[in-house]
Amino acid sequence: MPRPEARGTPSAVFELPEPRAETGGGNLNPRERVLQALDHREPERVPFDLGGSVLTGMHVSSVYRLRQALQMDPPGRPVKVIDPYMMLGEIERDLVDALEIDVVPVPAPVTLFGYRNEGWKPWTLFDGTPVLVPEGFNTVPDPNGDILMYPEGDRNVLPSGRLPKGGFYFDDLIRQPPLDDASLDPADNMEDFAPIPEKDVGYYAAEVKRRHSEGSHAIFAGFCYTSFGDIALVPAPWLKNPRGIRDLEEWYVSTLTREGYVRRVFERQCEVALENFEKLSSAFGAVPLVVAITGTDFGAQTGPLISPDTYRKLYKPFHIAVNLWVHRQTRWKTFIHSCGSVAELIPDFIDAGFDILNPVQFSAAGMDPKELKERFGDQVVFWGGGVDTQHTLPFGKPDDIRRQVQERIRVLGKGGGFVFAAVHNIQAGVPTENLLALFESVGKFR
Repeated sequence: MPRPEARGTPSAVFELPEPRAETGGGNLNPRERVLQALDHREPERVPFDLGGSVLTGMHVSSVYRLRQALQMDPPGRPVKVIDPYMMLGEIERDLVDALEIDVVPVPAPVTLFGYRNEGWKPWTLFDGTPVLVPEGFNTVPDPNGDILMYPEGDRNVLPSGRLPKGGFYFDDLIRQPPLDDASLDPADNMEDFAPIPEKDVGYYAAEVKRRHSEGSHAIFAGFCYTSFGDIALVPAPWLKNPRGIRDLEEWYVSTLTREGYVRRVFERQCEVALENFEKLSSAFGAVPLVVAITGTDFGAQTGPLISPDTYRKLYKPFHIAVNLWVHRQTRWKTFIHSCGSVAELIPDFIDAGFDILNPVQFSAAGMDPKELKERFGDQVVFWGGGVDTQHTLPFGKPDDIRRQVQERIRVLGKGGGFVFAAVHNIQAGVPTENLLALFESVGKFR
């Protein structure tokens, strides 16, 4: 997809929402507003998420330009890269307050490249955006100008990521050794799934407590333990010497040709995940959370990547097990992310026990918002679908964005069961005036 170019400065000044009296649904704070929507009751205004998770965030360059356009920072003040895999920028508390965002994240302590999110240092994107990155962000320029990333920042092993010259995102580098089916052991693909270190349990407990005590926002957490077959995780860019099936194409093929192998990997993953959830839920107490259970994509642009029968045989039993445990043991609401055309699979997602569906990619085949709302709106919460990030947001005009935001809120917000977010993360290169039109429209129509 061609990269959209920024088209100068906005023609109109963005107006931040005025503080308003709560009407219709009582004096709801953000957490109450989200919980009411999750309970399929219509709050006084639609809840809004930006940056609550790595699935509802914004590229760091777009965060920087938005903050500059809103005159929140002096020129050159860097924005933290809170997720170097997708190069997402931090949505700081002042921006949360300015845009009246209802959801805040529990940031992961460790990145997908295996180093911790700490020890910030300056760095500059190819487009000149000043950012801060973790100290483990230990990159090396390739002779062709690409940037190579190393697991745990260790340059003594093969790189696991590549940022193409002039690009905005890291691509996985496949480091799969030659496969020999006679000696292939499911344990090789299980080294990813280990008991959570006590250090990280303490970190999550402190973060949840801090988020809960410092404000009244809904708290979103994602732990990456139960994304069975998530293609972003299969290459294991955080492992120095990954074993097993790590090539993306080979993994997809293996779900059919080595189904027993994949099932044994999932079985072990599920066991470890539930053990980790037990530790985490004990540490959190009764704090209600939205928890991302899976980010595995089951849809392509024109239809599902797998048949409903394959989902039912290979994935659904584990989704049922996780959802049953969560709903019996906690107050968490479970969140499934799957891009693409998944309308055929939504009944199974609901039957598996998921409370929330994201990103509601209405640009894909069969994902008409009105039809989805009529068929499933009383059974699952739509978290996303607010604006198309493939076409409208990067390539449309501000008026196109305003119309789409208004229409999506009208259709999906009726009767509750909707949290406004973009269709997946807001990408790099979105014109500044389009970003401003998006957030102005959310404030106006929600």
